[in-house]
Amino acid sequence: MKTAPVSPPKLRELTARMARLGVREEDLEERFVLGSGRGGQKVNKTASCVMLRHGPSGIEVRCGAERSQALNRFLARRRLCERLEARIAGARDARAAEAARERRRKARRSRRQKARMVAEKRLHGRKKEARRTPEIEP
Repeated sequence: MKTAPVSPPKLRELTARMARLGVREEDLEERFVLGSGRGGQKVNKTASCVMLRHGPSGIEVRCGAERSQALNRFLARRRLCERLEARIAGARDARAAEAARERRRKARRSRRQKARMVAEKRLHGRKKEARRTPEIEP
């Protein structure tokens, strides 16, 4: 990444975060497009908006929050890391929920719980029995 108007500690933190997530600069496809919104003619005439696409994950990020292209590059990379972390956390939560659901399904019921369940089934059967039409004998 080229020099950015970002402090060196923040830049080091971002590169460490990208390395921890496995994001390499070679995997990023970077395009610069015309910005829009507030900022006047300067923003509308220059290609300061950054579009990043991470090849392996397919995540696309667009950042045109600032007038500076270099600052937008930094912010876009940070936003990409946030999205990747959210995706990883979501997958982890889904796996944990599935494991908990499976544990509950396989858990053995206590004797009292089984007796109550059987009693409820009998009661339900009696209710259904009462709904039947009576048979007429010839």
